[in-house]
Amino acid sequence: MSSTRHYAFCALVSMAALFAAVASSAQSPFDGTWKTDLSRTKFSPKPLTFYISGGWYHCVSCSPAFDVLADGQDHAVAGQSWDTISVTIVDPHTIAIITRKGSSVDYEQTRTVSADGKTLTVKSTGHPRSGGPPTNFVTISRRSGSPHPDVHATSGNWIVEHQTGSANALLTTYKTNGDEITMTSPTGESYTAKFDGNDYPVRGSYGWDAVSLRKINSHTIEETDKRAGTVTNVTTLIVSSDGRTMTAVDTNKLTGRVTTFVAIKQ
Repeated sequence: MSSTRHYAFCALVSMAALFAAVASSAQSPFDGTWKTDLSRTKFSPKPLTFYISGGWYHCVSCSPAFDVLADGQDHAVAGQSWDTISVTIVDPHTIAIITRKGSSVDYEQTRTVSADGKTLTVKSTGHPRSGGPPTNFVTISRRSGSPHPDVHATSGNWIVEHQTGSANALLTTYKTNGDEITMTSPTGESYTAKFDGNDYPVRGSYGWDAVSLRKINSHTIEETDKRAGTVTNVTTLIVSSDGRTMTAVDTNKLTGRVTTFVAIKQ
């Protein structure tokens, strides 16, 4: 559904990967180009949690959780889809984050809390591994619980409520050829895989490098995504009986977050 595997604060999730599967028939209902309708997304009610205190940034809900100095410098963090992160305190209500894979910028974010402290706006720009045009997302979240006076104003537990994104991050195309299927996206992510449960390589992505597919029935597929041998997401994709919509129920196996997306056939 989207070509970015980063989700919300730790990294905005690629929606392209959430719809990266198709059926094996030449007349497969999965074939075609699909566009994610973010207005119909049901985000996980599980809060995203981070805070800045004493000059340190703590990402509690990231998997694995990590702590780095909020000094604007690049700091190495293990176990993420990126290699380094820099966190900058812009002002009392805003922080900026940049992640890098090697020497390449992966994504950039600004996180700004409202004057009343109840709403967090996250503006994210993703830089595809292919070098294509960047993707852009704006995510709106509401605070869960009360703010703490001894931390930066953006700190706390945040529940995602709404998101908008650029078209190149919302389109995915599938094409069947006998017993194998090819997925492509405008940002350069792609794979060709069979429905045999084996791992197949994913190209053009930082967030995942392998995929396996299992066909449940003619309108339902289960996709398993991996990075460096670890399962990151398991997604059930269901095409409606009229072939016009696709629903993806994505379970992030690293964080336990379950999010449901809907895409429309173009």
